[in-house]
Amino acid sequence: MNRLVALGCTAAALTLTLGTAQAAPGSTDTTCSSSLTPDGFVDAQWWNSAGCGTGFNPNTKKIMQLTGYPVGTVVNACAFTWPPAGWTIVSSFYSSGCQHSSVPSFDKNSWQLKRVS
Repeated sequence: MNRLVALGCTAAALTLTLGTAQAAPGSTDTTCSSSLTPDGFVDAQWWNSAGCGTGFNPNTKKIMQLTGYPVGTVVNACAFTWPPAGWTIVSSFYSSGCQHSSVPSFDKNSWQLKRVS
């Protein structure tokens, strides 16, 4: 019985350690659009997927980690969440990958971001 308890504690500690690890700069994850974009991440692409429900509006997003990039790095991001601290908006443009409505629009929906501090 003690051996099972010890194994359970080891597995719990391993899970806790892995769950709190910092993602590498530029790493991506996919989530439903109803989930908040975590601190240090930006939305990189939106699309519609059955895994996040039904409807016509894009409901799935790819998020990208920006924490850890060196000063001077430039990336493109969807303009739906504010850039993390230390990043500034350099320019705005339209991207079909950042369309978040079923009604097409050619309005500027993306940013070019630059790490400044």
